[in-house]
Amino acid sequence: MDQEQTAPAEQISRKVLIIEDEYFISELYVRALKRAGYEVDLTIDGAAGLQKAQTDAYDIILLDIMVPTITGTEILEKLRDKAEKPIRAKIIVTTNLEQSEENKTAIERQADAYIIKAEITPKQLVEFLNGVG
Repeated sequence: MDQEQTAPAEQISRKVLIIEDEYFISELYVRALKRAGYEVDLTIDGAAGLQKAQTDAYDIILLDIMVPTITGTEILEKLRDKAEKPIRAKIIVTTNLEQSEENKTAIERQADAYIIKAEITPKQLVEFLNGVG
């Protein structure tokens, strides 16, 4: 096996929380990230995702905008603007929805990055997250 394809040691302990209700997309993300050495938790429910995110046990949060019970934008607001205790995780918003410029600007102001799911492969997602500090 080629040594360059194994995950670097510093990535193995990186924890990712995925808040995503689309089964196919979440499965692709989970498999790709685990293969790359990430520890991954997945939730399909916004309220459960917010609760997990507030534990501050994650390095990265992949946050879909449209999830059940509470939207990704509401989660983002609670984790950033209205947080009693700030979390250290980088928040990467993922969506396939076309956002108004006003909504997109608000999301980009609160999130660390913004990804259009239809424009990124699981491999590209891993490469992107490898560069997130």
